[in-house]
Amino acid sequence: MGVAQSFVQEAFPPKSTFSVDDIPDLTGKVVIVTGANTGVGKETAKALLSHNAKVYFASRSQEKGEKAIQDLKADTGKEGIYLKLDLGDLKSIKAAAEEFLSKESDLHILFNNAGVMLPPLSDVTADGYDLQFGTNVLGHFYFTKLVLPALLKGAKTSGDGTARVLNTSSGASLFASGIDFNTLKDGPARKKTFSGLLYNQSKLGNILFSNELARRYGDQGIVSAAMNPGNLNSELSRHMGAIGAFTLKLFLHPVPLGALTQLYAGTTAEGANLNGKYLGPWARVRTNPNPVASDAKLAGELWEWCEDQVANL
Repeated sequence: MGVAQSFVQEAFPPKSTFSVDDIPDLTGKVVIVTGANTGVGKETAKALLSHNAKVYFASRSQEKGEKAIQDLKADTGKEGIYLKLDLGDLKSIKAAAEEFLSKESDLHILFNNAGVMLPPLSDVTADGYDLQFGTNVLGHFYFTKLVLPALLKGAKTSGDGTARVLNTSSGASLFASGIDFNTLKDGPARKKTFSGLLYNQSKLGNILFSNELARRYGDQGIVSAAMNPGNLNSELSRHMGAIGAFTLKLFLHPVPLGALTQLYAGTTAEGANLNGKYLGPWARVRTNPNPVASDAKLAGELWEWCEDQVANL
């Protein structure tokens, strides 16, 4: 199947055969959702709380995070826990991981859900990385690396021998031709490109990271899967301008549908068999037709690049 055909299929998927009612009881499960204060992350957290999980809401804004917690407490009767995490600041990521590990020894499910899409090209992270790659890929890499000991312990106490790491990509990954390492930090090469290409590249990076995590830790109980949550009417389109956002909305679906795929992979018995897989909407295992997404050599190179960036923190 070609890239264009696959993009259309993922943009207009058939009705889901999975619903939040199919989520098993999650009593005793410790979960982190990055970006849980809004959009797909909030819908994911709502479903998890409704099924008795202990959910950490990891987000940059404490005000928005705590408001989301109170909103969902009113909806579900269950209260999440706020975890301050700014994925665009490596020091904040380290502090967030240390805070979590001071409270929990086991982590059973990590939803690397947060992301930024199409900000102004001038926007960079606190450490000078492209905002999209620094947040979407490097930030999640570093956070996952730091909480990995808890994930490995969680695999042993989960009941099925797995801890799940769900990595949010996008249909935009289909249009990325590779990773241009010269554009990942601010500089002349990055300034010559534009935000859309950098977004596509970051979403490809999410898949490559997910695949390499699966390869390195699958034999220790880690199940790492990447997914396209679908084209959703969420806050991610806020940087597109009025005309772009209006046009895009003609192809968008309700936000709650976007949570289904990662909830399926993260909570169900079938999800234990999804290590190294790519999923599309809604809750379906797919083959990503972009050959670069399956490039094991590039995935290894990206992993090593990420390791180098955080080696001395």
